[in-house]
Amino acid sequence: MHVIVAHNRYASAQPSGENKVVDQEVELLRAAGHRVDLFERRSDDIGAMSLPTKAAVPLRVPWNPAVRKELAALLRAERPDVVHVHNVFPLLSPAVLAACADAGVPVVATLHNYTQLCPPGTLQRDGKPCTECVGSTVPLPAVRHGCYRDSRLATVPLAVSLAANRRRWWSGVQRFFCISAAQREVLVRGGMPAERLAVKHNFVPDPDARRTGEGEHVLYLGRLAEAKGVRLLMAAWDALAAEGGVGVPLVIVGTGPLEREVTAWAAGRDDVHYAGLYDTAECQKAIARSVAVVAPSTWLEAFGLVVVEAMAAGVPVVAAGHGAFVELVEDGVTGLLHRPGEADSLASCIRRIAVEPDRNRDLGRAARGRYERGFSPAVGLDRLVEGYRAAIAARSGGGESPPPSGNGSTGSRRDARASRGDGDST
Repeated sequence: MHVIVAHNRYASAQPSGENKVVDQEVELLRAAGHRVDLFERRSDDIGAMSLPTKAAVPLRVPWNPAVRKELAALLRAERPDVVHVHNVFPLLSPAVLAACADAGVPVVATLHNYTQLCPPGTLQRDGKPCTECVGSTVPLPAVRHGCYRDSRLATVPLAVSLAANRRRWWSGVQRFFCISAAQREVLVRGGMPAERLAVKHNFVPDPDARRTGEGEHVLYLGRLAEAKGVRLLMAAWDALAAEGGVGVPLVIVGTGPLEREVTAWAAGRDDVHYAGLYDTAECQKAIARSVAVVAPSTWLEAFGLVVVEAMAAGVPVVAAGHGAFVELVEDGVTGLLHRPGEADSLASCIRRIAVEPDRNRDLGRAARGRYERGFSPAVGLDRLVEGYRAAIAARSGGGESPPPSGNGSTGSRRDARASRGDGDST
């Protein structure tokens, strides 16, 4: 199969789960013998633009005609089987969908967040859940509150793009990949076409490092932001420290808007270490040395890559009991779920998972088994190719679509019909 992946890469100054997912899927498809070409833009390039070009970037967020022309020419020349769209903000724009329509190429899009319903994609405002824009034709509340970067001006291009392109997305994409059933449920309630929404969890490569002992630390690995529960974690850890601690330190890896606050909080403490940014290999080693990985997000995570990375290493997780975490973590079996937004509940779960080594080992073994069954590369490849075939069949008017909320098992006969619908085989 020939796939073109369209993605606007996030800035490299901060770690991006979306960039990681895109890179891993491309590598997985190529290793399986599929041809994959990239149609990319990089947010890092904005800094080197001339002042007039940089000033025009917000104007092209809703629609970039140059991208439409360039991609349409590429598609007509290459004739791929399918285009897989990831992030289009800010340099690609939904013009990629028009280019695919111009060339008659079917489209699959992975929904990494909630930008189809909410301009910043978080469904959160001031650290609390917010659905004011869900269901509205024009997301004016987001502009009024300045939901993107706390700026009304910065929010306007996103709000305009959402309002102007909503129907183009919903009619021009043959198959949307939701990265969790929890995310799909929210999107369907928000009015997205349920028949085009399929659940495809992100996969995680089998790590080089797995836990072999009891672990050396509790680990937080992610963006240092309010929505990720960083302040909640600090409050919970302070409560644990006041009671004598849990016998191992807390290691925090990442960067973000709360970096100064975290640095000041960790300074001079023996029970907390702020490590800054790690590369992929260092992250894997840090996870493998963990008693547990904590994911205390206050917003409704659409997936939770670090949770699955911990499972792959045989490490249990303490996660907030809402959003996708509820389907990723089986409470008391592969990890523990705390009451969202409650520091006391988070502290209690960390204590339980850290001071009971026998139970911790059982949770870690179960977590590894859950990874092998649901999030391994083999599972990820099957679900990717299945989604592509369904999109090709839908675009050509032949074959069946898989069950929108299914787990990826649709049967070989449907796959065969989907392949024949486009005249290509994989």
